[in-house]
Amino acid sequence: MIKIAVVGTGYVGLVTGACLADFGHKVVCADADASKIQSLERGQIPFYEPGLEELVRRNVGEGRLSFTADVGAAVAPANVVFIAVGTPPLPDGSADLSAVFEVGRLIASKLSGGYKVVVQKSTAPVGTARRLWKELERAAGDGGVDVASNPEFLREGSALETFLRPDRVVIGAETPRSERLLRAIYRPLYLIETPTVVTTLETAELIKYASNAFLAMKISFINEIANLCESVGADVQTVAKAMGLDGRIGRKFLHAGPGYGGSCFPKDTMALAAFARERGERVRLVESTVEVNQAQKARMVEKIDKAVGGSRGKRIAVLGLSFKPNTDDIREAPALDIVAGLVKRGAKVVAHDPAAMEAVKQTPLGQRITFAQDPYEAAHGADAVAILTEWNLYRRLDLKMLAKILRRPVVLDLRNLYEPEDLAQAGLVHHSVGRPPSRVARAPRRRARQRKAK
Repeated sequence: MIKIAVVGTGYVGLVTGACLADFGHKVVCADADASKIQSLERGQIPFYEPGLEELVRRNVGEGRLSFTADVGAAVAPANVVFIAVGTPPLPDGSADLSAVFEVGRLIASKLSGGYKVVVQKSTAPVGTARRLWKELERAAGDGGVDVASNPEFLREGSALETFLRPDRVVIGAETPRSERLLRAIYRPLYLIETPTVVTTLETAELIKYASNAFLAMKISFINEIANLCESVGADVQTVAKAMGLDGRIGRKFLHAGPGYGGSCFPKDTMALAAFARERGERVRLVESTVEVNQAQKARMVEKIDKAVGGSRGKRIAVLGLSFKPNTDDIREAPALDIVAGLVKRGAKVVAHDPAAMEAVKQTPLGQRITFAQDPYEAAHGADAVAILTEWNLYRRLDLKMLAKILRRPVVLDLRNLYEPEDLAQAGLVHHSVGRPPSRVARAPRRRARQRKAK
């Protein structure tokens, strides 16, 4: 059992702490926000993530996981300290590292108790871990300190699965002692043959940025192909499927839609571009990825506006506000930009989301729209329904009921959840991303088969 302190109880910190405790380690999650710690001690998880509340409760009950607002007290006895604080974007797109180095200074004051490994878990530009190590070494004394980089690859909505059964573990460690300690922490993953990449600090940091930028680039690429499909009458779903069958490309992240969002892709693409420029380099594909994503969200506003014959005075039912399903995270959510664009054009937006409505209500935009208890309440009397997040709830809507309660039978399926023919069969006018409208409803085809049978 290794004594671990995790500083920061946001998404990454809390998931990391709970999962490492589940590996059998003694974990203290620390945060200077006393109110957040009090909530966690009451068993209240500050965000929605399937399975996390149960995992936290079990490990607290079994004595492996605890919480404190005294960050110094958590750090002092720990063998390993994970830094999992936020690195939000600054106005120029670069990462704000102030919280990382503030924690570093606090750790420096607690190094007299013996050797520690300080692990940079927060996503930070290349060179951050090296800089942190130099600052800590000056305060290390006889005990000694190593700094490692251990980037996270959590997927919101399935964070426990991606931590407990990851595609790989990346460890940036440059001393045998720190490498051994980190390998020991992740030993349960070794037992299930999880690939482990051990490399330098800078390489580990860049792996994180390169991975997220590439995934964001795949999304922006297929969205541009989807727009071309609309121009020539092709079907992006079929294009993406055929592309994905090529093992060199793969099928994941080739899903056309309103653009990417969340806490990672927007921030990390901008940060990668920013620190590349600082080094006198350009990552032009990444810069274009960011531009395409912004343009895609604006295109969705235009698509909705055109479908209803102008947004002013129209009631638009929006289904989905979080940036992806199974989370209440609205950071950089495409839905919010799209809703803001509709409101600016004079639309009356009624929104529903299974988890994110309370978060949106706390924003200025939340004061300018209304909220519904279910999708059908949102759609009642609306001029159109726009599906902006692919929650499972929205995959099985009663289409005939929608056709009855809408003022105009218009559905903008901006996540391509439905077959155009199914919507046409229900009497709904269908708009999607990169797919041609339904040409033939199913009922006539059934009659044709019946005539052939006779």
